[in-house]
Amino acid sequence: MNKVSFVNSRRSRWRLILTILALAIGRPELATAHPMPNSVVLLNVHANRIDAELQIPLVELQSAWGHAVNDSSAGLVARLGPQLREYLKTHIRPQSPDGRFWNVTVGKLTVHESQNPINGVYRELTAQVQMLPPVRQSGQGEDVRQFTFYYDVVLHQVMTHKILVSIRQDWVRGQLAESEPVQVGEISLDIVNNRILPLSVNLASGSFWTGFTAMVNLGIQHIADGTDHLLFLLVLLLPAMLQVTGGPGQRFAWGRFGGVRYSLKQLLLIVTAFTIGHSITLLAGSLGWVRLPSQPVEILIAVSILVSAIHAVRPIFPGREAWISAGFGLIHGLAFASSLANLQLDAGPMALSILGFNLGIELMQLFIILLTIPWLMLLSRTQAYGLVRLTGALLAAIAAIAWVVERITGQPNSLTQGIELVSPYAPYGLGVLAILALLLTWRTNRVRQLQEF
Repeated sequence: MNKVSFVNSRRSRWRLILTILALAIGRPELATAHPMPNSVVLLNVHANRIDAELQIPLVELQSAWGHAVNDSSAGLVARLGPQLREYLKTHIRPQSPDGRFWNVTVGKLTVHESQNPINGVYRELTAQVQMLPPVRQSGQGEDVRQFTFYYDVVLHQVMTHKILVSIRQDWVRGQLAESEPVQVGEISLDIVNNRILPLSVNLASGSFWTGFTAMVNLGIQHIADGTDHLLFLLVLLLPAMLQVTGGPGQRFAWGRFGGVRYSLKQLLLIVTAFTIGHSITLLAGSLGWVRLPSQPVEILIAVSILVSAIHAVRPIFPGREAWISAGFGLIHGLAFASSLANLQLDAGPMALSILGFNLGIELMQLFIILLTIPWLMLLSRTQAYGLVRLTGALLAAIAAIAWVVERITGQPNSLTQGIELVSPYAPYGLGVLAILALLLTWRTNRVRQLQEF
């Protein structure tokens, strides 16, 4: 052991002794005045490998490694990257049940800083690590779902340190990166035996069906939370039941209700076109064939709502609603694809994920449309529908402009914050729409009966 390691080891022992004494004499504030930050290991489980993200506090790493990584964190990766990777690799040793160790590769290293209310500036190292099990005689790798995790980064010197190990993504078990990580264990010093106990990882088996249904649920949730996606489609459907008046040399305008058959045909064309459009770019974006920055995509989605709102006021592309729906569907599909691309799945799971995610989107869209369209069709038979249509279009246009401003500036505004507050109450708005449709339909029928009488 070199001099630095010896000093750090002694310092860690004294720190542990002082902590125990503080708790023993009833002075817990002495033990908690400077809480020890823990390391975090997040595991992404694949079919033939495990990708891990290590989150290590630099103040603890400095005590264990002996280099001034916390006091001088600027340019740390450029300055000590190779040595740091070698250090990490030495202290990460997954082992298969047959006793063979896995191959470990340390990739990208980054340093993050944040303000800690207790200790001031908190600095953390994030390391991307790939852990590959050994190959058996059959040519296949060992089972990645069962292994012994020998990991003592920092802990080999700082005995009060703890490592929290969690599963961030396990597709076959339905665990996705969007949800909260599931902790599988903790690695710390066994004070009684004075040794570090490895973590035995034994993950329950999963199935492709579990992963598929998880992606269906993710698609459903994505649309349920995607106020802008649903608003675009609903505003485009607002005038779909109405016929267009005017022609060459005349201004187009929305006319009367076109009938049930006409309305259903228009609705089917618009919804199908939107589905085809977003399915194309969802597939292309998820596979990495098409990739655009998220900001222009989000701005264009807001613009699509604004265009649909203007069309709901006065026809600007009469008879071509399906083409417009498909065109803007291409933009919306790129936003959908970003959710899948971030999962970094293997080929098989990715194919099923695209199918399941798209199915979830369609199911939720269909559910919302089936709940909304009957009331719009009833209202479109009444004289009050013009006011309902204009009010809906105006509100959608205001929301779209607010989103455009927010997505260009990167700063939320009072309108978008208000939309976030109001959107959870959308089901109540649907109830109001249903009551309004029934009352106005009853009133219209009543007036017609009186006139005939």
